[in-house]
Amino acid sequence: MNVYDSNKMIDALIPHGFEVSDDIENADLILLNTCHIREKAAEKVYSELGRIKETSIRRKELGLKTLIGVAGCVAQAQGEEIMRRQPVVDLIFGPQSYHRLPQLVERAENSRVIDIDFPEEDKFEHLPKAQKSVTIKRGLTAFLTVQEGCDKFCSFCVVPYTRGVEQSRPIKQIINEAKTLVGGGVKEITLLGQNVNAYHGAGDNEQTKTLAELLYSLAEIEGLERLRYTTSHPNDMNNDLIAAHRDLPELMPYLHLPVQSGSDKILKKMNRQHDAQQYIELIDKIRMVRPDIAISGDFIVGFPFESEKDFEDTLDIIKKVRYSSAYSFKYSPRPGTPGALMEQQVPDKVRLERLYRLQELLNQQQTDFNVATIGKTIDVLIDKKGRIAGQVGGRSPYLQAVHLDAPEELIGSIQKVKIISGDKNSLKGGLL
Repeated sequence: MNVYDSNKMIDALIPHGFEVSDDIENADLILLNTCHIREKAAEKVYSELGRIKETSIRRKELGLKTLIGVAGCVAQAQGEEIMRRQPVVDLIFGPQSYHRLPQLVERAENSRVIDIDFPEEDKFEHLPKAQKSVTIKRGLTAFLTVQEGCDKFCSFCVVPYTRGVEQSRPIKQIINEAKTLVGGGVKEITLLGQNVNAYHGAGDNEQTKTLAELLYSLAEIEGLERLRYTTSHPNDMNNDLIAAHRDLPELMPYLHLPVQSGSDKILKKMNRQHDAQQYIELIDKIRMVRPDIAISGDFIVGFPFESEKDFEDTLDIIKKVRYSSAYSFKYSPRPGTPGALMEQQVPDKVRLERLYRLQELLNQQQTDFNVATIGKTIDVLIDKKGRIAGQVGGRSPYLQAVHLDAPEELIGSIQKVKIISGDKNSLKGGLL
């Protein structure tokens, strides 16, 4: 979502005379887009601002003025603190203010600006479309935010406090943006939301539509070859959405469905509102209609009160589900969340040791999944040049990176590729 948001900031600034610079030393405006999900990501903001300050000083010695802005969820949560700790920052704005960015930059020319309100207007209605030439440069795959915010209030998560309650964009608005992307050469779109399968956007006659209905509508766009969506909550994985995985060839056989823990005790303390068995039964149900689907997940290790037995339960659920890939982290207390106030915080040393054990299992499963592809013929969307001359790269339906010897003229097409080797990170194939 931060990639999508960053692109929207660029789209908003280009009509006002800005262009993207690949060299920070030449930048008149430096924007740092931030994430507040984990403590490490938030702390990086301040170290990065220190480096940006040095750039600003060097430019000032050359007689050049530099505006520095902090955007995103850390700005939303810690805007006043950033202003206090970093006098070099001229502009602070949260995720709901991107459509006002040109005006905010203009104000920041004269005085420091902070905008972290949740506006009543729909920011997506006011964001400009990307120019076709810009879309083409961004490549064959694109993100498209369809839903923001979350009403689940998991006890470890800061999202409801930085992104707000669940809000879904109208279907017509999304379809129009998707058509613009496809018109710019995009072949694959990933729908985004903090809780994307809770999508409930307005359709014709203001009737509420589900994510499944949105996917069916998007699949009708000529030239759109592939659809994906992320991130989902198990409680919003309804039968219509499961059926879409069976019925829509454009919807890729890949599902990111976080469980976070395999312990019912910890899931309850996390306020996940489901237990481990319900999650496993849901996975089985999805695999009944789409046996080849690749499942990805998220795991938090060392949540408060987690015992060795609770951790072993998490390893057990991983073994039962068999993930193709996963994101895993040691628990990071976020200010303002119930988890941060819980007693029996797990010592960092224990969290780290458990994370290593968890990742060892997940890495092996990812390797096994990739190796199992060897000898099979799969469709690969070729989207870039390879690092080696004469080589191109792309993505399988299961989101695996695939490299093969083939001419660059094939970039932009989907080709049949026979997989000849693979490891944890990628596959090597041969063009049929």
